[in-house]
Amino acid sequence: MSPSVPALAFVESPVQLLNVLEWAHARSAAAAGPGRLLGAIPRQARDCGTSVPAPAPEGPAPEGTPAVGAAPRCAADALRIVVLPPTDPMSRGQLRRMAALARDEGHEVRWQEARGGRLAPLKALAALVGDVRAAHTVVVGDPFSRYVQLLLTLVRAERLVVVDDGTATMEFVARTARGERLVRWHRAGGGGLPGRVRELAYAPVSTTARRRFTPREGRGRSVELFSSMPVTVHGAMTMRVNDFAWTRARFGPPRLTRGTDLVGTSLVETGVVDPDRYLDAVRHLAVEHGAARYFAHRRESPEKLRALSEATGLEIVRPDLPLELIARRGPVGRTIVSFPSTVVHTLPYALSGTGVTVAVCDVEPSWLAGSASPRARGFLAGVSDSARDVRRLPAQTAPAAG
Repeated sequence: MSPSVPALAFVESPVQLLNVLEWAHARSAAAAGPGRLLGAIPRQARDCGTSVPAPAPEGPAPEGTPAVGAAPRCAADALRIVVLPPTDPMSRGQLRRMAALARDEGHEVRWQEARGGRLAPLKALAALVGDVRAAHTVVVGDPFSRYVQLLLTLVRAERLVVVDDGTATMEFVARTARGERLVRWHRAGGGGLPGRVRELAYAPVSTTARRRFTPREGRGRSVELFSSMPVTVHGAMTMRVNDFAWTRARFGPPRLTRGTDLVGTSLVETGVVDPDRYLDAVRHLAVEHGAARYFAHRRESPEKLRALSEATGLEIVRPDLPLELIARRGPVGRTIVSFPSTVVHTLPYALSGTGVTVAVCDVEPSWLAGSASPRARGFLAGVSDSARDVRRLPAQTAPAAG
């Protein structure tokens, strides 16, 4: 890694890449004035960014080749973003469009395949080891990722930054505070005996990563959390608020429509919510709120979306960018309704001052699938309870199937 590029970021999803861009924007703003390192998230401000919009993206480079952006404004702001793409087409498409936006901001973007074959992870690791060891600052988007945890065993950087990966940030802070294994809430305790064997074999790497994420006072290393989630950091960890200033500066404000938009979730795909109960809940919300559009989550299956369209008459929209950018760009409904998910925390920031109302519909315990983690009910309730500046819709408004 070139000494002129002191920061290295690893992302595995479009939202992680968006939050890395927000972090880079906030870092540049902080360099011009007092920083905003806090112990917890305050009430969100109602101001909007004033920066000049960036030029439209020109499209991503061909797959398999690193995409190199224009030179950053100064060496201190230099950032290399390594994209470790998943295999599903929707995520890859969104990542490529986000990569184009990152290049427009003057960042260097490298597309590194780490999946899709037995040797792919090892080849990627060999290709990245030099950059990882030379980086002064390392930014990660998913602390639960086994591949990211493996990379952390090579990190020598004194500064580690964790950007939001959705509501997983809440679980990350809670688990590191309790000294627990870094396992996502909907997977905890799953996989049976084979899963437990894999976890046991991987334990040394996971333990090293957990220690790296929990620095001790006076040890010279720092961990910063860059988040819009309602969390309180612990120990020597610091926090910087992600108020989506870059998004507000580059997009919108949006044109508002008279209707309501529904936001989809991957709770069915992750085995948390029963498919039939979910379909009934969406159908009821569509009728009650006069919704016309359903913004699909990138992980929702085509079969599920077809069933939703046929049962509800909703227009299914598959966004080509993270919803925060789509909503800010517009047009968007005056009301956006979501189940407990990341967007009930991020959209109030991204749509600050636009007049859009964000509402969250609670998940009735009877909707949970038999395979759901024992912690599912409490975690989902916590996502809703901690959301600021949203309207709460009781679970009774979306009755169970049958």
